[in-house]
Amino acid sequence: MSKYVVTHNSAECIGCKACEVQCRSLHNGGAGAFFCRILTVEQSEPRPGLGFVYTSCFHCENPWCVKACPTGAMRRREDGIVYVEKKFCVGCKACITACPWAAPQWNPDTGKVDKCDLCRDRIDQGLRPACVTTCAMSCLGFTVPSEASQERRQHFAEQIQKLRPTTR
Repeated sequence: MSKYVVTHNSAECIGCKACEVQCRSLHNGGAGAFFCRILTVEQSEPRPGLGFVYTSCFHCENPWCVKACPTGAMRRREDGIVYVEKKFCVGCKACITACPWAAPQWNPDTGKVDKCDLCRDRIDQGLRPACVTTCAMSCLGFTVPSEASQERRQHFAEQIQKLRPTTR
């Protein structure tokens, strides 16, 4: 399992896509490349409207993209971050085909594959990924998996508490 995880509080997300824009500007993704996305979904409960879901690379424990790469360009660090070593990428797109989540993206400008690497250069400096720091509503978080589930449970408990009628 990856040492890191980006969490998303969909109840707070307004779908501004600032995370997408910041990621694209920092990583110079090719046309149509999105390393992180905010997907718009229709919801009917608790009331009709739109909801937003954040998605990016899952930095899998046993990444199919790494196994499929014939040159070793797709790599997984000790901390679980999956990234592309661009000098070894020959543009065969095997990693794109192998990933069920469409995380590796083709960059027609470079003829190579790009993907979310959780802003590993920022993490190595003790900073959070750019998508997290740019989030206008602070609904993206950056933590370790064990803390993510605890934060999620805490948030859920707080939301339930708000819905309960007060007794007097």
